[in-house]
Amino acid sequence: MNLFNLIKIAVRALLRNKGRTLLTMLGIIIGIASVIAMVSLGQSSTISVTEELSSMGSNMIMVSPARQMRGGVNLGRTNARSLDKKDLQTIRQNAKYVDKISPLVTTAAQLIVGGRNHPGSIQGVNPEYLDIRKYELENGAMFTEDDIKRYSKVCVIGKTVVDNLFPDGENPLGKTIRFGAIPMKVVGVLKSKGQNQMGQDQDDVVFVPYTTVQKRFMAITYFNMLFVSAVSESESELAATEITYILRHNHNIKEGTEDDFDIRTQEELLTTINSITKMLTLLLAAIASISLVVGGIGIMNIMYVTVTERTKEIGLRMSIGAQQRDILIQFLSESVILSLLGGIIGIMLGLLLSFGLSKVLNWPFIVSEGAILISFLVCAATGIFFGWYPAKRAANLDPINALRYE
Repeated sequence: MNLFNLIKIAVRALLRNKGRTLLTMLGIIIGIASVIAMVSLGQSSTISVTEELSSMGSNMIMVSPARQMRGGVNLGRTNARSLDKKDLQTIRQNAKYVDKISPLVTTAAQLIVGGRNHPGSIQGVNPEYLDIRKYELENGAMFTEDDIKRYSKVCVIGKTVVDNLFPDGENPLGKTIRFGAIPMKVVGVLKSKGQNQMGQDQDDVVFVPYTTVQKRFMAITYFNMLFVSAVSESESELAATEITYILRHNHNIKEGTEDDFDIRTQEELLTTINSITKMLTLLLAAIASISLVVGGIGIMNIMYVTVTERTKEIGLRMSIGAQQRDILIQFLSESVILSLLGGIIGIMLGLLLSFGLSKVLNWPFIVSEGAILISFLVCAATGIFFGWYPAKRAANLDPINALRYE
């Protein structure tokens, strides 16, 4: 029997029970579609997060106090005081691989303009912070180093703050926002950056001179963090090494003693996030592939029913000269075609699903050729594996008993 006739007979047999054939393929379709969608979305999320972090500055370095431990309990970094003005000045003067550096001091505040309120926070920084974090001004200007020296009550605000406190299109420049009881003059408005991939609104920000926050709001002399940009992405690790050496020297940390600060580069964050997203993608794909096993079991069950229903047909074929091998190949081909058809529909559905979700989530649409190829091969293997035993059972039927079967 040639291949064309074999496929023709198999398709004709499957079309006799269209509803049963479709229901049998459903497990394969769902399994393949789920695997394709999960792999595609996993790769899309990885690329999206990578682009997001790169937009924040691929050469950015974050320096924060080490987490405080007391009695085995993690107290966090909130009250850690290991970073101060001396560290800021020493790094700026001595680290040759550091391009820009800004402290960060932040505190929660209620923003008030007339009868309008907006709960938020203020971030004390210096003018270099905008370049480090890739913020741009839309209107007005950034405060200056003189404002920092004079503890000036000035601020630069993001679009979300503008929309909440000046909803009628009023120009906020020159206007006063009260932070609790402290009035601050708006000197600049930032261009919108929207939400990042973690869902954080990057426009709900208020930047003020860090000395103003330290003196007028918090009465402290230390920083919550230091944001640094290296002279280039390739020299970020060198800059981090320099900063480590300088801070250990400033803090009188002896050899063999742990640092009282943490340093994170964007490259480290990217590596960590990529490994997490890849692990989650594999986990989700593995969970989705369970439905492939369910689909394969469904194929086996239906092939058993088919063999039982067509026992007399099998006996007739054997009586006119069909060999066991012919019967085996015939039923095995039906199983494989059933699985492959389900796989093709599943691949199309998976691509359509991943395309739709990527548009909704505003992620890039990624087609994983490897996942499609593996899915197609898995479909063929599923058809052979789960169709072999029923086909073997059909081939081993005694032709005389098969002809007598009712």
